[in-house]
Amino acid sequence: MSCPCGSKLELAECCEPYVKGEKNAPTAEALMRSRYTSYTMEAVDYIVDTHHAEGREDVDKEAALQWAQQADWLGLEIVDTDKGGEADDEGVVEFIASFGLQGKPQSHHERSNFKKVDGKWYYVDGEMTKRKPIVRDAKKVGRNEPCPCGSGKKYKKCCA
Repeated sequence: MSCPCGSKLELAECCEPYVKGEKNAPTAEALMRSRYTSYTMEAVDYIVDTHHAEGREDVDKEAALQWAQQADWLGLEIVDTDKGGEADDEGVVEFIASFGLQGKPQSHHERSNFKKVDGKWYYVDGEMTKRKPIVRDAKKVGRNEPCPCGSGKKYKKCCA
């Protein structure tokens, strides 16, 4: 079975050993991917265990389990990373987790902070973010205006 984190590796070769506690994630990104995968597996103990000690008591395990069970997990996109490598002690991973709830597609876009303590990576906190809006360089073409391709037809009858 392919790993839900989107790495294109098999689950057993990717996130599963981390979620099952057989190995520690070597990087902040690997921890982020395995935390996403743990939601798809409804393994919320891993979410709690990989939360940094300073905020662990704030984790609502029951709410995490409910979200894990109700969501239809659609994919994970790693947008950016800053540090978080094997030689680092802290890092940032920006990601978008896509999922469906009650048949409606949704996404969770976050910049997460990670710390390594005694050789093990932990999620510290995160800040919700939104994708930058698309800014048009040119005026929007109206349906009844001439098509910009130069055909002489109305836009709605040509390239719309």
